[in-house]
Amino acid sequence: MVRAAMTVPPPGPPPGPLPGTRPERRRGLAPLREVLPNGVRVLASEARTTPAVALDLSIEAGSICDPDPAPGLASFVSRTIDRGTEQHSADQIAELLDGRGVSLACTCLAEDLDAVLALLADIVRRPIFPEAEVDTRRGELLTRIRQDAEDPAAVATDTLMRLLYGATHPFGRPALGNEDTVGRMTRPELVAFHRVHVAPAGLTIALVGDIEPRRAVDAAAAVLADWQTGPVVPVRLAAPDPAQSRRTEVVRMMSKSQTDVAYGFTSITRNDPDYYAYWLMNNVLGEYSLGGRLGDSIRERQGMAYYVSSTLGAGRIPGPLMIRAGVSPANVARAVASIDEELTRLVAEGPTDTEVAESKQYLIGSLPRHLETNAGIAGFLQTIEFFGLGLDYAERLPGLLSAVTRGQVHAAARRALDPAKAAVVVAGPYEGSLA
Repeated sequence: MVRAAMTVPPPGPPPGPLPGTRPERRRGLAPLREVLPNGVRVLASEARTTPAVALDLSIEAGSICDPDPAPGLASFVSRTIDRGTEQHSADQIAELLDGRGVSLACTCLAEDLDAVLALLADIVRRPIFPEAEVDTRRGELLTRIRQDAEDPAAVATDTLMRLLYGATHPFGRPALGNEDTVGRMTRPELVAFHRVHVAPAGLTIALVGDIEPRRAVDAAAAVLADWQTGPVVPVRLAAPDPAQSRRTEVVRMMSKSQTDVAYGFTSITRNDPDYYAYWLMNNVLGEYSLGGRLGDSIRERQGMAYYVSSTLGAGRIPGPLMIRAGVSPANVARAVASIDEELTRLVAEGPTDTEVAESKQYLIGSLPRHLETNAGIAGFLQTIEFFGLGLDYAERLPGLLSAVTRGQVHAAARRALDPAKAAVVVAGPYEGSLA
């Protein structure tokens, strides 16, 4: 079976192929990596546990490529690219995939890999964006945008990202765009975006499963090696300016019953050597809700939150470190004050030896679970390619986490968690202020 998932990786400038096109092999996952002459990157790994192959196809043409007047264009393209090609209509694509028990997010027999790859290559290379399909997808996108506008959690998150990165930065704009921009987008704009931004050098395919890696690479090359486009100008993403003060905003949504809090900072890049200390620090703080300090204090001991957790979104530029909580309107001020208190205590005292040891044990112990399925391995290979982490990263990762000291985690907290420089957003039926 094949799982074919067309995804867009985190925004950032295309890394370009690594020098040379010779295949590489590694122990563990033992992925084979080859860069085709046109820049397409292919990674393949053998896993014979089931007669299945997971196929993860990633195009580096995300919201970073959106023109300033048209946020949401990349999202619109990604939702319409599979709705018809020069050779296949949308119905024919559906029939061909359904006939093999496959969609762009499902599975098919491994013996159908060649046919599925040929169809996916046709979708990526020659979409025609039929007018009727564009209108259909526009309607779906507008519905989703309107739903998000009525969701306090989504509103709080989007507003926080705007405070952290600025309204004109790709990270500070909703990836889906807004009703005005999506409502005005035309088919020629989608076609032009594809022509300018979808290119072989921005395409990575990961294939994992019941197939010999050399055979998988050759199958991908057979349908993609002759693809040629004009040069693509890399889009450079600016790092955010460091925060100098606390920023707050209240979005009043008085018809709602729950208030959502989004509280955060810009943090670190994925390739920063301190990333692993930040990862452990975030785990101590509340990556898995009840297992962290925030969940223990705000939800369990004080009973103020329906949920509370923290996430670390390190990318090619400093990503967001975001704390999110759902609370009743009466508990907003206390919840924000409690977040301030927990961060201040972690900065002042650092984590305990037990917290660091348990976080290491949890994160290292969870790694095999992420690699249990062919699809999980394929997604992992996409990550290591996108960030240039090396084909042996799965084998090195436990050691990288184990080597982090309590002092390094404490230093990460001091560097990242200054409540006086936090951005704080409340969305929901809250009538107070955050001053």
